[in-house]
Amino acid sequence: MSEHVTIEDRPDGVRLIRMNRPEKKNALTGAMYDALREALAAADTSDHIGAVVLAGLPGAFTAGNDLADFVATARGGSFLDMPALHFIRQLARTRTPLVAAVDGLAVGIGTTLTLHCDLVYVGPQARFRMPFVELGLVPEAAASLLLPRRVGTARASALLLLSEAFNAETALSLGLATALLPSDTIEAHALEQAARLAALPRAALAATRQLMRGDQALVEAAIETEAEAFAERLASAEAQEAFSRFLSGARKP
Repeated sequence: MSEHVTIEDRPDGVRLIRMNRPEKKNALTGAMYDALREALAAADTSDHIGAVVLAGLPGAFTAGNDLADFVATARGGSFLDMPALHFIRQLARTRTPLVAAVDGLAVGIGTTLTLHCDLVYVGPQARFRMPFVELGLVPEAAASLLLPRRVGTARASALLLLSEAFNAETALSLGLATALLPSDTIEAHALEQAARLAALPRAALAATRQLMRGDQALVEAAIETEAEAFAERLASAEAQEAFSRFLSGARKP
């Protein structure tokens, strides 16, 4: 378990999973991905946990991958074996209802993971961005399937191809957020709504969630197709050059 991911199991049946690496704006390392994956998998096997809240810290949900850690891990093997992809697979398969409390930066996986959440509450400082193409990569977490399905192909093209940033108001208007709340109330509200989910009949909730999500096999297939393309792009000279520029401080995604 990573020291930068904390877990609180509350009496009301809610598991609060917090990304807690403020000095790096909650940028995710391989160890953090492993901790997140394990926490979600354990929630699914728990008789007590009825909902999960994913949260960061004031000012940042997550800045996405810690690129230095990500590049170092990638040098040791393929993306297909990396903790990030193992987490993404678990995220898509998680049966426990997921609630996100997003304020501050939500970059890359910080945006795409919300596509798998049932409720997404955003604060006024939330800033979303998916700079995959800028880094010589392709989207992950089935974003190439889920985002066009949610917002339409034209808008998804701007967000994925041009890496357009968008704020909390835009997330709400696009249907990517459930509600926009003041920063000092967002987490409490997310926990309250998660407790309501946890108190509902479990089987009926799971069945309704599955009906709303549609064919799970399509989502998992999209994840695997993206992963193959991501692995190919990650090994490309184009991506390596983009990473070098970013890590040298010449360009920020």
